Amino acid sequence: MKEMRSRSIIKALSWRFFATSITILLVFIFTRRWVLSFEVGGLELITKLLFYYLHERTWGKIAWGLKEA
Repeated sequence: MKEMRSRSIIKALSWRFFATSITILLVFIFTRRWVLSFEVGGLELITKLLFYYLHERTWGKIAWGLKEA
């Protein structure tokens, strides 16, 4: 089975939404600064979204651990 790129993108976006929200909240709890929290969250969103997508696409090319249905 092969995963379509659009599926990988939607999975990455939905996960990043939740994970970035947690990061923003944690930074705010520790700093009490919303601007800094959103700056860190924005940077984290962009970098981790890119790396998650690349990670998923790389694993999609590896047959190890997959079985035919």
